[in-house]
Amino acid sequence: MKRADFILIGIVLVVALAFLVPRSFHTDSSEKMHNVHKVAKITVNNQLYKTIELTKEEQTIKLDTEHGQNILKIHDYGIEMVDADCDDKVCLSFGFITDPSQTIVCLPHRVLVEIVSDEGADVDGLAK
Repeated sequence: MKRADFILIGIVLVVALAFLVPRSFHTDSSEKMHNVHKVAKITVNNQLYKTIELTKEEQTIKLDTEHGQNILKIHDYGIEMVDADCDDKVCLSFGFITDPSQTIVCLPHRVLVEIVSDEGADVDGLAK
């Protein structure tokens, strides 16, 4: 092996470590976020419908409103809209949200789902 081979191997190792080190820090911070108690505030027609604790266990919430039906799924300390009977289905594109201040909005059904930390929030119930 020549000197250039050792330099190339060293550069590859440094680049690989540069990608692995931030992942280890991210894992620690995500575990800390799981310890933070989070809730989802569900608002229909600008009125608070329900406040649900975000848990690791899978839960399903069926929202029947005068404008239509939405189905929310809670799992892995987050929430997602899995079905809606609106025409555009844009609300399904928000995906799985886990961080405070993230939202899911269904404009045709006037539904807003927002994640907040539970400081000062009262949980209305747990969906099973």
